[in-house]
Amino acid sequence: MCGRYRLSRRAEILASYFYAEYEGMGWEARYNIAPTQTVPVIRQDPGEPVRRASLMRWGLVPYWARDASVGHKMINARAETAAEKAAFKESLQRRRCLIPADGFYEWPRRVKAKQAFHFGLQDDSLFAFAGLWDQWRASDGTTLETCTILTTTPNQLLADVHDRMPAILPPASYDLWLDPGFRDVAATTEMLKPYGAGQMRLYAVSTRVNNVANDDRQCSEPIEVSGSMQAGLF
Repeated sequence: MCGRYRLSRRAEILASYFYAEYEGMGWEARYNIAPTQTVPVIRQDPGEPVRRASLMRWGLVPYWARDASVGHKMINARAETAAEKAAFKESLQRRRCLIPADGFYEWPRRVKAKQAFHFGLQDDSLFAFAGLWDQWRASDGTTLETCTILTTTPNQLLADVHDRMPAILPPASYDLWLDPGFRDVAATTEMLKPYGAGQMRLYAVSTRVNNVANDDRQCSEPIEVSGSMQAGLF
């Protein structure tokens, strides 16, 4: 799964990197983003070929849901089954998005350890999770836009830490993934492959990241762990 990530670039940099308009979207560096918080997403305007950046709540609430609290359980969607699940299948056809990040965290599942590891690209550059979004309307008429991160099987770098990883899209796939007129579910699902392990790196981080109240640069800075400790974790 993907339950915590980092996005330490400002709104202007996101807009430039993803060629997106971002009018009115404020965003400052974040180092410990958690579910139910507000996050930037990139969508393509359905009426014209323009990418737009906006903020949504992390945790998808389907438009037909009775209660917005269901989003707490829908921070991730499995790539293998999203097309079959009522909560995700329509969004997979019509409401796909990019969720920018420059790192994410995972905790080893094999032992009861609180040692987190940071994963990102080799050059620490921006990338994008494959995401889905939806719009829910409350009984008072207010609307809520929410999103979820698609996950897939882990690559070799992640396999010893977790049995899932977020689906990271290569830039060459952005246009097709974002195109609201492209509704070939099989083709979109085919994009959701494990990202190349050779293009990524991992390192241990401070236990500060374990507490969602901590959100500063220290959360994602590398720390040294002993060889015996790392062997025990894996």
